[in-house]
Amino acid sequence: MTIRILATSPLVGPALDTLGSRFPQLLVAPFRSPEWASALTEAEALVVLLSEPLTEQDLAAAPALRAVGTYSVGVNHLPLEACDRRGITVVSTPGVLTDATADLALALLLAVARRLPEGEALVRSGTWQGWAPGQLLGTGLAGKTCGILGSGPIGRAFARRVWALGMHPVFWDREGEGGEVDFGPGRAPRLALPDLLGRSAVISLHCPLTDQTRGLLDRPALEQLPAGALVVNTARGSIVDEGALMDLLDAGRLGGAGLDVYAGEPALDPRWRRTPRAILLPHLGSATVEAREAMARMLCDGLAAALSRPR
Repeated sequence: MTIRILATSPLVGPALDTLGSRFPQLLVAPFRSPEWASALTEAEALVVLLSEPLTEQDLAAAPALRAVGTYSVGVNHLPLEACDRRGITVVSTPGVLTDATADLALALLLAVARRLPEGEALVRSGTWQGWAPGQLLGTGLAGKTCGILGSGPIGRAFARRVWALGMHPVFWDREGEGGEVDFGPGRAPRLALPDLLGRSAVISLHCPLTDQTRGLLDRPALEQLPAGALVVNTARGSIVDEGALMDLLDAGRLGGAGLDVYAGEPALDPRWRRTPRAILLPHLGSATVEAREAMARMLCDGLAAALSRPR
């Protein structure tokens, strides 16, 4: 039987099943399993997750391939140039997870600033002795500057949220063009990275992982942040030098970090489990029912359009 659509995992909601009924011969098989590798030779469309990096060798093993869909906004795990040379359509899911990811970034910021995990752990431990003047003092946010790396939909949505808390958002001027970013209720300046880092009590990452952004927040960059600054990352782990970030947290130079992504995930540097004032989440940025169903619909609609085009 010819496998027209090869997916590595079920998706949230009915969209994948609907796609399979429209273009029969849908197979769901774990990534790089023998069944997946065997079906790859016949597949016309692939569905992968962001944790499943395709290679040019995979494309070479799929002579009938017409489309690749990733259940994510990011596409840095796909061989884009090879797809372009072959005329293979690449489908991703931008836009529909904007609010879910911005909400999670805000949740991480508030949790780090107000030391929520430590507070909950204290209550659950049974050792809490009641209110005390200096107990688990956190950091106020109103009136402070929030540096945002990335002025796309998620970065602007996050700016709206911190603006509502009374913060002053500023954006990284990645293109070096200056000017301002209209984030809805206001406008915020674009700044060169050193200027942004030097004034930001909070830094939040919302840019893609590219050659330009890989290692962007290295040790010298992180050391430009004010003492006690908070770092939030819901973008990609490799944008930050994780070793330097852990060192600065260990030393008390930075006030905390809220992370949803990691370099090399799901593998995690074991130091993170011992690093103080670090909140660690398992890549939950888009993890709402609404966002994941919308992602599945966008992905499957894009694959249907690609498969409907004449060969």
